[in-house]
Amino acid sequence: MTTYALMLFIHILASTLWVGGMFTMHFAVRPAAVALLPPPQRLPLMTAALGRFFDWVVAAVFAVLGSGLAMMFGARTFSALHPSVHLMFALGVAMIAIFAVIRLLAYRRLRAAVAVEQWPAAAKQLDAIRKLVAVNLVLGIVTIAVATLGRALF
Repeated sequence: MTTYALMLFIHILASTLWVGGMFTMHFAVRPAAVALLPPPQRLPLMTAALGRFFDWVVAAVFAVLGSGLAMMFGARTFSALHPSVHLMFALGVAMIAIFAVIRLLAYRRLRAAVAVEQWPAAAKQLDAIRKLVAVNLVLGIVTIAVATLGRALF
């Protein structure tokens, strides 16, 4: 097995975890929680679920970034890389920045509001997280499209 193949495996696995997790949280977990639970039950549940998911996303971010850079540096020169790789890198950096805002700002505020049972404030933060996750999910899907179709399109 080559180093490139191992890095590609790690890259795809971590990307799948991150993007698939966002899809699951956005389109399955949250709507089910909204349909079945009142805010005093829903908000602590979503806070706990997001906390566990975000721990995995942190690991995925390091894995995606590390494996992506390893594959890029394997090409020896950044300018020799296909334009689709440059676009994937830019999209990935944007996704990481959005995740940092979610994890370091909005989620911290959500946890604080849930801890003191301030349900309207918690709901506001959860909604902010939902919107940012939706943006990141779209960016993730676009990145997958660039990864799979980029060489044919550029």
